[in-house]
Amino acid sequence: MIRIIEEPGKDLLTLEIEDDGQGMDEGLLEKALDPFFTTKAGKRVGLGLPLLSQAARAGGGDMQIESGPGAGTRIRATFRYSHPDRKPLGDMPATMRALMAANPAVNFVFVHKKEGETHRVESREMGSQG
Repeated sequence: MIRIIEEPGKDLLTLEIEDDGQGMDEGLLEKALDPFFTTKAGKRVGLGLPLLSQAARAGGGDMQIESGPGAGTRIRATFRYSHPDRKPLGDMPATMRALMAANPAVNFVFVHKKEGETHRVESREMGSQG
């Protein structure tokens, strides 16, 4: 699940990413923010989590990772909504379409909450339209 919660009145933007994968043990969690560590064979750097963590801190927020072996992983990054160094969200519909098209076997759930409105898209519900 990918969840974005925009709360301008609280000066808060939250990005949460959860999966039901194999999870990480304590040793892997300690290495997860090292930009020169990856679990992908043939790659020399990871960068995804370190860059997200750095972007959260630059935007006046923080990032936490919760995970355990066999329990999946949950990443929560927060940003000050009005912070001048907060990165823009970009074109989330296009991003989700690309993710869904590139990974048809994965059921992506995207939730975007802002000012009392909630929009939810699930790739499984879209069928071949994804």
